[in-house]
Amino acid sequence: MHVQCAMVKRIVRILLVVIVIVAISAAFVRQPVLTSLPYRSTFHADPHALETNVRFLADNRRAGAPEYIANQFRLAGGVVTEQAFLVRKQTFHNVIATFGPSDPNAPVIVLGAHYDAFNDLPAADDNASGTAGLLELARLLGTAKLSRPITLVAYPNEEPPFFASENMGSAVHAESLAHRDVEAMICLEMIGYFGHEQMWHSWVLSLLYPNDGNFIGVTGGWNDRQLARTVKRAILGTHEVDVLSFTGPHEMLDASDQRNYWSRGWRAVMVTDTAYVRNPNYHTIHDTPETLDYKRMAGVVDGVFSAVIHM
Repeated sequence: MHVQCAMVKRIVRILLVVIVIVAISAAFVRQPVLTSLPYRSTFHADPHALETNVRFLADNRRAGAPEYIANQFRLAGGVVTEQAFLVRKQTFHNVIATFGPSDPNAPVIVLGAHYDAFNDLPAADDNASGTAGLLELARLLGTAKLSRPITLVAYPNEEPPFFASENMGSAVHAESLAHRDVEAMICLEMIGYFGHEQMWHSWVLSLLYPNDGNFIGVTGGWNDRQLARTVKRAILGTHEVDVLSFTGPHEMLDASDQRNYWSRGWRAVMVTDTAYVRNPNYHTIHDTPETLDYKRMAGVVDGVFSAVIHM
């Protein structure tokens, strides 16, 4: 009997150790937060404006997008420039807007989203949603008194055949900032698809995260965790959309423009609805404006705006 009791106690201790290790590992991955950041502005992102911008971009991806984005940035009060670069005998444009003081020595925060589409598909979620979010961020930043420069960049060439090459618009922009102090970069990559099944490809993730796609994700590496927590707390503070975070190796999370800021050692996170893990319309003709949830999108934009203000 004594031997059996000792064995049971040993098994219980081992189980407790395993539970503690799993809990700590889950906390490292999910980066839970106990508090939120208050939303300090009287202005909010407009779901109708988001939908209007998504619809324009879905219909005019190549021909009119850079000019349209630049005009919206100007209307918001940004100082607009276009960074032209040549790829395969064709000229592409990063459309850049700066808000706040024009001090070239001050630390800069970069907000970015790509406006190109895979195979000229409608690409409402991927990534007209992120670009539309960037335009609403411009409008909100135009209402704020900023103590440091904030740079918004709409990129071409995120999609194949340019992905993971020096011809990505974000790679060109990151290179141009080589001598600047970049405090943080926030990438908006597919922020509009909610309310559907979350199709996790890993049983571990299915244990750690919900199976319904009613949340926005904030992802980054270990060195980005404080930035991720700030963005997460700010989105929570809007009380408009649920938010979860994932912390892991950059190699698992580098499928968008933040990769080119990580490669230079800068902190960066991606804000995303988890793309193809949730959205079955990814890279198909069915990724249309009608499939997006503009009210939740507005909550995401408010949260990112709030994070920038708090930073």
